[in-house]
Amino acid sequence: IIALSGCLHGDVPQAILNGDMGRAKEMIDQFQSTFGKKNFYLEIQHHPEISEQDMVNDKLIELGKKHDVPLVATGDIHYVEPEDNVAQDIMICIQSGKNLDDTNRMSMMNADYSMMDPEVLAEVFKEVPEAIENTVKIAERCKVEFDFETNRIPSFQVPDKKEPADYLRELCYEGLITKYKIDESKFKIQNSKFKTDDEETQKLVDRLDYELKIIEDMGFVGYFLIVWDFVKWAKDNEIIVGPGRGSAAGALVAYCLDITEIDPLKYNLLFERFLNPARISMPDIDMDFADNRRDEVIEYVAEKYGRDRVAQICTFGTLAARAAVKDVGRTLGVPFVQMNEFAKLIPEKPGTTLDEALKQSPELKKAIEKDETYQQVMENALKLEGAVRHVSVHACAVVIADEPLTNYTTLQHPPKDDKGIITQYAAKPLDALGLLKMDFLGLKNLTILQTALKIIERTKGDKINLKQIPIDDKKAYALMARGETTGVFQLESAGMKRYLKELKPTEFEDIIAMVSLYRPGPMEWIPDYISGKHGRKEAKYLHPSLEPILKRTYGIAIYQEQILQIAQEFSGFSLGEADLLRRAIGKKIVEELEAQREKFIEGAIKKGHSKSLAITIFEKVIEPFAGYGFNKSHAACYAMIAYQTAYLKARYPTEFMTALMSADYGNTDRVVIEIGECEQMGIHVLPPDVNESRSNFTYVEDGKIRFGLSAIKGLGKGSVRMLIDAREEADRPFDNLEDFARNVPAKILNKKTLEALAYGGAMDNFGERKQIGINYEKIANFAKTADSSHHVGQAGLFDSMGDEAPVDKLILEEVEPAAE
Repeated sequence: IIALSGCLHGDVPQAILNGDMGRAKEMIDQFQSTFGKKNFYLEIQHHPEISEQDMVNDKLIELGKKHDVPLVATGDIHYVEPEDNVAQDIMICIQSGKNLDDTNRMSMMNADYSMMDPEVLAEVFKEVPEAIENTVKIAERCKVEFDFETNRIPSFQVPDKKEPADYLRELCYEGLITKYKIDESKFKIQNSKFKTDDEETQKLVDRLDYELKIIEDMGFVGYFLIVWDFVKWAKDNEIIVGPGRGSAAGALVAYCLDITEIDPLKYNLLFERFLNPARISMPDIDMDFADNRRDEVIEYVAEKYGRDRVAQICTFGTLAARAAVKDVGRTLGVPFVQMNEFAKLIPEKPGTTLDEALKQSPELKKAIEKDETYQQVMENALKLEGAVRHVSVHACAVVIADEPLTNYTTLQHPPKDDKGIITQYAAKPLDALGLLKMDFLGLKNLTILQTALKIIERTKGDKINLKQIPIDDKKAYALMARGETTGVFQLESAGMKRYLKELKPTEFEDIIAMVSLYRPGPMEWIPDYISGKHGRKEAKYLHPSLEPILKRTYGIAIYQEQILQIAQEFSGFSLGEADLLRRAIGKKIVEELEAQREKFIEGAIKKGHSKSLAITIFEKVIEPFAGYGFNKSHAACYAMIAYQTAYLKARYPTEFMTALMSADYGNTDRVVIEIGECEQMGIHVLPPDVNESRSNFTYVEDGKIRFGLSAIKGLGKGSVRMLIDAREEADRPFDNLEDFARNVPAKILNKKTLEALAYGGAMDNFGERKQIGINYEKIANFAKTADSSHHVGQAGLFDSMGDEAPVDKLILEEVEPAAE
């Protein structure tokens, strides 16, 4: 590692500025000891505007000669051109939350921090030519080679010294037998592979062998074993895992390993949509876990593969078009409302750049031409657009390496966390380096399912296995058909409820279709799907070969998998080639798209179709639907979670709603909606009570739920915990307000807590809300000074409490939304 002493803020220059040459020498010795004498340089810079710079340079040159430390001439470069200094200053303001006209703020306008002309620097430092020469020498010494060809999947420790491929095959065959209830006696082993005389079973084995061969040939055996292992660990430790996510559900291997729980053959899911020998890239298996236990799975992986080889991945927040304009406007002192109106002139489409906005929006261009302030805002926003605003921890991405991560990426602490470790490379560079990147997603809906199952087992004695519930439960489909889907995963928006009432779903395929169609673009086809289901509209096909593929969806191409099958059936594409066609359409790269179009037409002609029909099918079916067709594998997995939540809501309504509100306790708006849903379902939500409420919402009995203390606005988790601990320590309900004040720790009985409990209704058994609320100070003082041996009646506590007091605003803030 080559180390430079830094700008004026570096340790050595700071010691010089403080007149402490002994400290400067001490720091030089330390750096030379750490990096080696040949690898540490004293850094001289040219900033004539900064009076201290020349003095520091002189001392650095003196120290260099005296202690034989090499010098290097550098520039303290923060931007390229001198005129970028204003944009740099604005960026500092954005990061620090200041305005340009704030006097008490950091600014870099005192000097030129642009990239200087090398000839100027050479002239400035002509008395120390070695400093200039060393800049070139350092550049020549720096050589980093990146390997983008090798996949760095960690080795998985296989038991009994078996080969990883053999072990994976063994696990898959075991899973195949279990999942499809195959009679093992029908199997025989040939060349380490199963063979059977049963035709249907042989089809399963052939599909599995086909997938395993591709996985082995592409070098991904270890990948599947790693995923299988941590998913198995999670399930063994009763952490609820999602049924799958993304295209991985199209792999029979993943289903046999119990990584996914959707039968790919039953729902016609394609392996090639997941892993494609025609497109060499790392497989991508993302996993959903209950969000309250996701961290346990990451901890298991870190423990198993080494903490120096596992880390969460960083992500960079950048200034998008609208954000850049708004932030620049704020730092320039433009009023918020005015800046907001100006920003609205930028098209809302995600990914739109300011350059594109200027071309697309005449109103935006006109506003800039008319107003000098807007000109200044846009000029600087264009320079700052895309700049990194902050670094944070990626919501779900984790990297697992085969060697210590420092061999591949720099590391850092996350913001506000001195102990955690994250990468300094974002996900895409890590992926390009061949590192194993996985998404461990926390899904609240899985936590809801997990909580509901525990409540059901505790209260009803029913131990439900979600994998074994019937997929055709009439009560679940009736609930969806009535649009009573608040809390049902993916199906609770107002528009979705309306369509469900029209559709009246009766089978799982209906849910998969609705999950896929209810998005911008394909949403316009929902009425056609509904009409097809109810026989009001007959499906029409441009060619008979399309009917078997589109019949199940009433002639509408909903899924990406259908596009692949059409290309295969109509034009003779392999499924791998068809996936490349789909990707070309999705990426909208003109040259690639045109090449795929010609290939499709040529293939169709070879199969005996006319060129005009091939063009028609490409333009009317392939091109539009491939652009927004949904991945059926992903839709099927999420439809399964939707069905599971609907099933529990239909069969165990009180238990399900208890779990739902417990998950949403911190979101007042959601809790209000869910209480309304309970009322419509005939479920009574009892008010909070310091004597009965737990932290979360609690199932009381059929048709009754007790409001949780943590859901009271303004009541912190710590206060709730201490209150419940005090109640449990007393081993009885609090008799009255005095008893409550004596037993609950005085340090939590402050204005905020007492008002939240009083006006939230949790102390209604002790008296009138307003009277308790306005006398919080007296109650708090009593709690501090009360002697447990001295007993006074509750009336004594209320002596001198005034009857008349203004109603606190908190009442209005808390009551009005609930009343609505």
